[in-house]
Amino acid sequence: MAADLRSGLTGCAELLVTRADTALACGSGDVEVLGTPRLVALCEEATAKALEGVLPVTWTTVAMRVRFDHLAPVAVGSRVRAEATLERVEGRRVVFTVTASDHAGLVGAGRVTRVAVERTRFLAKSR
Repeated sequence: MAADLRSGLTGCAELLVTRADTALACGSGDVEVLGTPRLVALCEEATAKALEGVLPVTWTTVAMRVRFDHLAPVAVGSRVRAEATLERVEGRRVVFTVTASDHAGLVGAGRVTRVAVERTRFLAKSR
């Protein structure tokens, strides 16, 4: 795999929180605030955007490990922005620092590790 994977790549993703994004809707709780699974997915989206156009077209990355702290509740109608920075490359593994913020400040933070895979071979292994 020839790719231009290097530390410092960044990506971001934004979300206007709707009822479909809540803990209640995600099944992760019974309150109508931004659900942790949806917040983690937003951070993963930011990591994927950081890598857009970097890998050969037959390759992609998949999440392997997520370590994340959800620090504050976010109401329906609020905007959240996730930012990802590629901290290090370890062979086919790439490790990102991720943060998510709303108008009041930090909402969540953590690390996401992704692995570069050749699409066809990866899909052939699916069960």
